[in-house]
Amino acid sequence: MIKTYLKTLWRMFEKHVTRLLSILFMVLVSVGFCSGIGIAPGKINNSLTDYYVENNVSDFIVRSEGLSGQDLDILRDCFGAGDYNAVFQLDVQTGEKRSVRLMFIDFDNWTVNVPDIIEGERSSGKIFAERSDNVIKGYSVGEEVDVGALLSGVFPFAIALKTEVGATVQSPLTFAVDGEPSDYAEIEGTPETTTATADADVLEQILYIPKTLIPAQFAAFIPDNSLYVAVENRDMFSAFSGGYGDYVEKKRAEAQTEAISVLTLYDNYSFVSLKSYSDKVEAIGFVLMVAFLLVTALVVLSTMTRLLDEERAQIACLKTLGYSSTGIISKYLLFALIATGIGGTGAYFVGIGLAYLLYLVFNYSFDMPPMSASISIWFYVITFALIVLATLAATALSGYKMAGERPANLLRPKPPKAGKKVILERIPLLWNRLSFKYKSTLRNVLRYKSRFFMTVIAVAFSTALVMAGLGLVDMCLFQDFGSGSILGIAALIVIFAGLLTAIVIYTLTNINISERNREIATLMVLGYHDKEVTGYIYREIYINSFIGILFGYPLSAFFMWLVFKTMGLGSVGAVSWFMWLIAPAIVLLFTGIVTLILRRKIVKINMNESLKAIE
Repeated sequence: MIKTYLKTLWRMFEKHVTRLLSILFMVLVSVGFCSGIGIAPGKINNSLTDYYVENNVSDFIVRSEGLSGQDLDILRDCFGAGDYNAVFQLDVQTGEKRSVRLMFIDFDNWTVNVPDIIEGERSSGKIFAERSDNVIKGYSVGEEVDVGALLSGVFPFAIALKTEVGATVQSPLTFAVDGEPSDYAEIEGTPETTTATADADVLEQILYIPKTLIPAQFAAFIPDNSLYVAVENRDMFSAFSGGYGDYVEKKRAEAQTEAISVLTLYDNYSFVSLKSYSDKVEAIGFVLMVAFLLVTALVVLSTMTRLLDEERAQIACLKTLGYSSTGIISKYLLFALIATGIGGTGAYFVGIGLAYLLYLVFNYSFDMPPMSASISIWFYVITFALIVLATLAATALSGYKMAGERPANLLRPKPPKAGKKVILERIPLLWNRLSFKYKSTLRNVLRYKSRFFMTVIAVAFSTALVMAGLGLVDMCLFQDFGSGSILGIAALIVIFAGLLTAIVIYTLTNINISERNREIATLMVLGYHDKEVTGYIYREIYINSFIGILFGYPLSAFFMWLVFKTMGLGSVGAVSWFMWLIAPAIVLLFTGIVTLILRRKIVKINMNESLKAIE
């Protein structure tokens, strides 16, 4: 009996390989996309945390007109053990609303916020210049800088100080490519909308100058006015953990006075905006995960239900041989488990690749920190577990219901659905104007209600997913919100939603054709040409898709509202009108491609094999 059971199991896999591949690719696309969107924020946060530790980034910047030795002792008592660097920072005007920041630092004892050297090298008697970006102009290595000229007007005397740029560097505090619009002061609004205002100076250059270059007689006129503090416990940060936030606010309150202001990483545009974008990607992942998994579960349920219907005779034979319902259903559970298992395993690698791609996409807005090797896979585990549970539950529910029937009933084919008048037949003015082929098509569309609703719901959700991605694209390109990183995410949403749409339509259409072999063969016997036979099926596909698109519009508005609410910017009403036409065009394009792919299957149906099945 075991040998017989294994034979039927193997034959089932051979017979239904197309359905196995459909489930596999559905899971691959949906779980791969969801896990990739979920893994990326963890990778960004881990990389941000590693960057904070490796560059010994300051947790606090204490500013005053001048910090005395007594002030420094008081601050050390407040912040405890850790690393400290005293700096004299001066912003000098170089033109209307233009400024250069001069940072006088003890290069020999520089331990906090040490920048990465991009080009050149550390040389005695030379300075560092911040690398250029979309705002900072920067200097070239070897270029001469007249620091004395920059200081003219600041002091009541002249300082003769000309030097060269020894290296261009990147400060660990300013890695946003649009500069530091907050000027490392208190940030108002969201990171996406915080920019340098018209009344604020635009910081065009940042220079790091060794204190040893300042003539001794002038050193007293350049007092340390900033203290960079890196707390001892570097594990506390963890991408702005809750405990870190509480600690920072407590210490800020203790140290801040009328004469002293305290800034933290929560006031730094680069760190806050990168973390904000990371959180938004994760939130978008949660929103879209529901839709992707719902569509996948729906189509997998339809696939397994139809497969069981085709296996009625096999189930009857196994019951006659004495197999239990559990033993019979286990092979179908195994089929579903293998399909989802292979797809889910592949989805892990798709997700990892997508996470890496998203990380690279973030370079449009940031000079990203080195990518962390650590991977958080909990999002992948959740999405994969949900789809496996949904697939097995749907298969078991349908299987046990069928296995509970008597073998004699199972050996008889399911009686065809009785024909009924459709609602349009009650409107003679419209119905009487339709040709026979369209009447026949509309009757078939509305005759099999489960098939109809399954297709409409799947297409509606697919349309909504495509539209959600297009809404984000529109927000970035035409409404000037967001950034290049968000645009990259939006493009990926459109691509994966389009792939999901193609697989959904292909799977449901393929099932539709497989169920109607006898019907199609009958049309061929009656003399219908290939074009007429394919048109008979295609009309139903396009009608179902069109209705699904119509239902997809309100669903699209809801999805976009959720995404925009999650992003904290944009609105459904502001989305360009043509985006509402592009989404259904994409869905119809994939529908057309699928119909072309399946044409061969329709016209190559074996009439003899199809018509000699038992009545």
